[in-house]
Amino acid sequence: MIGRLLRRRPALTDAALQASMAAAIEAARLRHALDDGEARWRPGEPLRLLLVGYLGTRNTGADVRVSEMIRQFRVIFGEDQLELTALTSDPRLSAGYFPGVRQVRLPDLFPPFLFHETARHDGVVACEGSMFKSKFASALTTLMAGALGLAVAQNQVAVGYGAEAGDMDLLLARFVAWACEGAFVLCRNEPSREVLAELGIESAPGTDTAWTFEPAPPERARALLRGLGRDESLPLLVLCPINPFWWPVRPAPLKTLLGRLQGAQAETHYRSLYHHAYSEADRARFARYLDALAEAALAFVRERPAQVLLVGMERLDREATERLAARLEPELGPVPRLVSDEVRMHDLVAVLREARYLVTSRYHAMVCSMPAGVPALGVTMDERIRNLMDDRGEPEGCYEVEAPELGARLLEGLRRLDREGEARAAAARSCLPACLEAMGRMGQAFEEHVLRRHPEFPRVDRPADPWAYLPPLSPGLEAVLATL
Repeated sequence: MIGRLLRRRPALTDAALQASMAAAIEAARLRHALDDGEARWRPGEPLRLLLVGYLGTRNTGADVRVSEMIRQFRVIFGEDQLELTALTSDPRLSAGYFPGVRQVRLPDLFPPFLFHETARHDGVVACEGSMFKSKFASALTTLMAGALGLAVAQNQVAVGYGAEAGDMDLLLARFVAWACEGAFVLCRNEPSREVLAELGIESAPGTDTAWTFEPAPPERARALLRGLGRDESLPLLVLCPINPFWWPVRPAPLKTLLGRLQGAQAETHYRSLYHHAYSEADRARFARYLDALAEAALAFVRERPAQVLLVGMERLDREATERLAARLEPELGPVPRLVSDEVRMHDLVAVLREARYLVTSRYHAMVCSMPAGVPALGVTMDERIRNLMDDRGEPEGCYEVEAPELGARLLEGLRRLDREGEARAAAARSCLPACLEAMGRMGQAFEEHVLRRHPEFPRVDRPADPWAYLPPLSPGLEAVLATL
């Protein structure tokens, strides 16, 4: 396990960001000691929680997760007993989401901002699923761990909710271990707990929070699909591509400055000072991945007529959907697509649940489609989908993005979904009771953590049943559970 933590070499800019965050934590620790060292919350006040996640990017999974956390927290602690603030990268893109929650823009240079903002709250909940990893951006993990570290330094509630931990460079792993000593992380799988245990971080079992999400009604999804030219006589094959090969993103100040001087940023530009790590070899790998998805989809619809729909679960996925469409359209004609930069999360999840078959590189496309029993294949760049397919009892339905003969293997997987559709649908649904119970237990563990910190906080009167710690379930989800 330690070998996995040592594998990546940190960038100097990431190291500088971690040093800045560490300085902010130490300053907060000193400020708190000078104040009096007591927790800020007082009986009779609402608990002020700061939700730190990957919001304002139109990442459907991140938005759905936080939406359901908010609903669950209100059930656990009582709506009148909470005052919630969510950080967002772009308030325009998260506008209308998370009703009743104050949204605050997260600046790109976040350590000074977090130093001041956490002092206004009684605790931090880190909300990102890929919480402790170098795979996507060390800066994201620095944000999550740094926010938790600030909360610990100020004797506040410090909880990571529904998290995963994986491959980190050595410097980041050391920062996480130092910053999160005293934090409490609820993990959505055991491999993540093993990583955190090696870092000395307290954890407990948990799960994702998207299981209880209620999308738009099916009629809304069908109307959207008809507007895209849906042929309802054909089953729907949904493909959710990504670019698995342009991660991580890292700060590149000189490249960003040069782009500004020239009036146009390089194609590797992600946002602000950050750029994708994207070589010519990575571009070739991406092309092979798209070729494999197209090969499998085209061969399958020749054998078993179906309508293909491309779904981008994050606005970053638009390029992948457009490039995949270009591979499919010479044979299929115009291929409809929906991308989250133009479609809100409730509508996008409703559309996913109309699928007969799903091939996805997005973890939450699979999670959000499971209540509808959508048979699925995963094409994964990391452990998240692999862990989920293991939990579903379908490890054979998960493929690595660079697997040999990926197109042929996906075609065989689609044939299997077609042959075994009802069994695969039942397998997807059968996981739901255990996942919901795990989500309820996670809520119980969160409540106990808060009450240990604040014994005077009023406990909501409810049965000691994990199901009583879930947000209200939709009639559709209740109906699915009644059949299991």
